[in-house]
Amino acid sequence: MAVTLDLTGRVAVVTGGTRGVGAGIARAFLRAGAEVVVCARRPPDTPVRAAGRTAHFCPLDLRDPTAVRDVFPRIAADHGRLDCLVNNAGGTPYRLLGEADAERHARVIDLNLTAPLTASLAAYEVMRTQPHGGTVLMIGSVSGTRASPGTAAYGAAKAGLNSLARTMAVEWAPAVRVNTLVLGMVRTERAALHYGDEAGIAAVGATVPLGRLAEPDEIGDACVFLASDRAAYLSGAALLVHGGGERPAFLTAATVNHPKEQGR
Repeated sequence: MAVTLDLTGRVAVVTGGTRGVGAGIARAFLRAGAEVVVCARRPPDTPVRAAGRTAHFCPLDLRDPTAVRDVFPRIAADHGRLDCLVNNAGGTPYRLLGEADAERHARVIDLNLTAPLTASLAAYEVMRTQPHGGTVLMIGSVSGTRASPGTAAYGAAKAGLNSLARTMAVEWAPAVRVNTLVLGMVRTERAALHYGDEAGIAAVGATVPLGRLAEPDEIGDACVFLASDRAAYLSGAALLVHGGGERPAFLTAATVNHPKEQGR
């Protein structure tokens, strides 16, 4: 029997939903039947569409707390409800710790931790008054689960985001469920900036146990599941969406072949 995740009639907000992973998340919610609002400072180059439907664009600077607090009641008023917030917006340049002062690293933390906190608090004020409550999804990263050289502030922010989500899940239950998706590498339109040409992308993908990078829409499918009634008892969870993780470096470095133990 087919399992259908139907979010018809529900309203989802995706921050940073105009491109990359965020656009993939928005498309997945559109395919599931939800009304989707994508928030970013600038509109998308092309409208975000899927299944013959188009996401609504809402201009928003997530570093402006007043604007963030104002936008969620307005979205709920325009669409009649607010069911899901996906805190996707974020990112970082490559910068070693010693190459910048603490204030510059703190700006990365503001975008990747403080901004999702501000958005979640604003969405919660709307969701907690609804009979059906709502869900909040944090888009985390494997960078928050291990050392993150070159992106230390980003890794620290993502580690904090996961901790924040677990606490929200306790404090806001049962009205609002809160979960985190811990992402590995994703193939987006900007993948070449990080991994080079197609050969480079393929080589990086080969280091993942599943043999490739994730596609943005696959991240979206995981978000739809966590926002659906099929995940009604999931809260405070961290879902690993990383293709099996990272192959330990020592396995590649080792030169000794260990024969299988012979049976007696």
